[in-house]
Amino acid sequence: MALASRKPASVLLLLAALLFAATFLAVPAAATGKTGQVAVFWGRNKDEGSLREACDTGTYTIAVISFLDVFGHGNYHLDLSGHDASAVGADIKHCQSKGILVFLSIGGFGNQYSLPSPQSAADFANYLWNAYMLGTAKGVSRPFGDAFVDGIDFFIQNGAPDNYDELARRLVEFNKAYRARTPVQLTATPRCGFPDRNVERALATGLFTRIFVRFYDDAHCAAYWQQEWNKWTAAYPSAQIFVGLPAAEKKVGYVHPKNLQGGLFSVVQNTANYGGVMIWERYDDKRTGYSSFAIKWA
Repeated sequence: MALASRKPASVLLLLAALLFAATFLAVPAAATGKTGQVAVFWGRNKDEGSLREACDTGTYTIAVISFLDVFGHGNYHLDLSGHDASAVGADIKHCQSKGILVFLSIGGFGNQYSLPSPQSAADFANYLWNAYMLGTAKGVSRPFGDAFVDGIDFFIQNGAPDNYDELARRLVEFNKAYRARTPVQLTATPRCGFPDRNVERALATGLFTRIFVRFYDDAHCAAYWQQEWNKWTAAYPSAQIFVGLPAAEKKVGYVHPKNLQGGLFSVVQNTANYGGVMIWERYDDKRTGYSSFAIKWA
């Protein structure tokens, strides 16, 4: 009799547990809401002012230096649009002292970069580590002196998509020697049309913590931005997805400041992996003050 009385109770408890689990799993992920995260691309116009000046605005939480625009064949070139690279190191340290992350973006709009083989990816990873991060290999020039960036951004606009996944894996390998910090963080800045074939394989590694999706310079995305946003956030749930917006009024995809809260952020912040907003780029933002509006809602 005792066993008979316990059995229904245990069955009921099991059913209750299963029902609870099913209900819990069926609930969609909670909305993120505001994150306060604003990234900006710097280095595209000498008249934008220094990196230090950008960080001192109090608007940005991430600064992306652009671009290292030649790589893959043993040659490397950093294009900062006339800025003195030797002065940037002190600015990087200043920005980091204010809690601002600083990334170096590779690629850009030119056509002098590619990774023709896995070995070229390995070589490039070693170069980035020793020239711009914590590496100390002899004979490698450091454009920013002893300053180091917090990570690498993949802005692969042109060329073949080959071996960027290998580059990502090689870069993250350097983190294994560190326990208390993550010296190499990875971000990507793809075009908004999903998927962006140039970085699709790299993103498939799952090693990218932030993705700055460029919701501009594309008429389709300007018209169907919410559809593309849903694709990106669904495809990479473990990454923070940023809305990339232009600060220049004449660019396709420009969102007027008065439409940011009701027309944009009220939608994207309902996504669990909404990360913030990326501003393209510092020169236009300095001219228009666009980020001063975006930060209110980001």
